[in-house]
Amino acid sequence: MFGKKEKIEMVAREDGLTDYNVYLMTKKEKGFYILAAAAVLFAVGYIFYHNLILSALLALLSLKFPKIRTKQIIAKRKKQLTVQFKDMLYSLSSALSVGKSIEMGLKDCLKDLEIVYPDPDTDILVEIRTILRGIGMNTTTEAMFQQFADRAHIEDIENFVDVFVTCKRTGGDIIEVIRSTSNTIGEKIEIKQEIDTVISGKKYEFNFLMIMPVAMVFVLSATAADYMVPVFTTIVGRIMMTIAIAIFIGAYFVGSKIMRIEI
Repeated sequence: MFGKKEKIEMVAREDGLTDYNVYLMTKKEKGFYILAAAAVLFAVGYIFYHNLILSALLALLSLKFPKIRTKQIIAKRKKQLTVQFKDMLYSLSSALSVGKSIEMGLKDCLKDLEIVYPDPDTDILVEIRTILRGIGMNTTTEAMFQQFADRAHIEDIENFVDVFVTCKRTGGDIIEVIRSTSNTIGEKIEIKQEIDTVISGKKYEFNFLMIMPVAMVFVLSATAADYMVPVFTTIVGRIMMTIAIAIFIGAYFVGSKIMRIEI
């Protein structure tokens, strides 16, 4: 919609770092999503009501769409960050296993991931640079990782950091912790991908069923106009259409929630 790579503009905190639980749309994005949603809702409204005023009123619901889209973008970015974090742990584990320090391991990890993710603004690359910069300013590695976890709001990262901090303080086996965490995250991602594959067919069916009510009303309006006249001209008919739209919207949100399986 905004080019090959969707532009992401996250909210910077007072320290200039990204909070992955917050996202602010640009005016251009917000306007685009509102107009796109309004066009769809107006078309649906006209098919169900055959009335410009009622269709325009339904289109006002598009003002809520940026909020919905914001949640989708946040969820997508956190999912991508989880995959990137797993790649970071794999690379860091390899560096530490040959006797390198955490700092040197992170530097090697950064070089490895710059090959995997050519875009210098990739989240994990930015975070590794931030951690290295903090270490260079005499901030402890534990503090920098903790800061990252506090901003990421991702369970896997938070769990890793908790164990990492404990190991640093008690002299535990950091290499084994990193290896174990990366394997665990990798397994979770693989399971999620398998689940997505299994339910992909159901998702297509769900999307098809979401289109069917609108298509059926449109076809009936075109092929049996006389039969549909009372629906579009009487108060009872319009009330029934409003109820149908409400059920349609409710079914969409319930179905979307069912299809969203968290691991």
